[in-house]
Amino acid sequence: MMKSTLELRKEKGILVAAHRGTSGGNIPPNTIASFDIALKEGADILEMDLFKSIDGEIFVFHTGMEPAQLDRHIKVESMTSEEIRRLRLCNVDLTETFLPLNTFEEVLEHLKNKCILNLDRSIKILDDVMKIVNKHNMADQVLLKSDPSDASLKMVETFAPKVDYMPIFMEEDVASEKIENMNINYIGAELVFKSESSSIAQDSYIDMMHKKGRILWGNSIVYSSRVPLAAGHNDDISLTGDPEDGWGWLAKKGFEIIQTDWTHHCVNYLRNRY
Repeated sequence: MMKSTLELRKEKGILVAAHRGTSGGNIPPNTIASFDIALKEGADILEMDLFKSIDGEIFVFHTGMEPAQLDRHIKVESMTSEEIRRLRLCNVDLTETFLPLNTFEEVLEHLKNKCILNLDRSIKILDDVMKIVNKHNMADQVLLKSDPSDASLKMVETFAPKVDYMPIFMEEDVASEKIENMNINYIGAELVFKSESSSIAQDSYIDMMHKKGRILWGNSIVYSSRVPLAAGHNDDISLTGDPEDGWGWLAKKGFEIIQTDWTHHCVNYLRNRY
């Protein structure tokens, strides 16, 4: 059996989550190739995005990114699995590679017993996702995150009550008390905040979560420089400036998981300092 997220945290210290694997050059994100590279670089958790084809098969791809990663203005979730299988992903120069969109089953089987899998964008199709996870006997490797809406929490309680779960709190904790009273394996939370003055960025809140045995997920990734996910303590600062102001700030603040687009550099920094 795989060690749980909490067990890995105790054993290894701060965990690194590779955002869509490690991509760049000719290797597109959300592919088996990108996941393998991230593991070679020391990732503890692989974050990936799921969607369901119009005929019900689950694939790994971030919908909405079709123009950037397929060079087509299409919607893959409105296509059949046969049509999706014919697609080929593009590299960073929008040149077609030989790499297809991987099915969720392919990815699961390839990564069995290797690491924790954060299945993002999966909450609306969680019933189908968990059928496949359970078919492969891999529920112990899964980490789910979602918005803390009543609908999303009900999906977790119904289809994945024993799976490691973290709500995504944006600026404030709006659901801890509610989740504590549900049949959900509430191990911690992802905290998203624009400034250090946010309530969930305060030491008092972080200490309270730690006293309850919960771990916290922080984001150093940069979706947009205009929308900070951790008050600007990000990959860009860590790479082009001082990593103490990026990954170091998150580590000292008390985040036990750091999600990054630069796995190798983040792992090397954390292993040398924490």
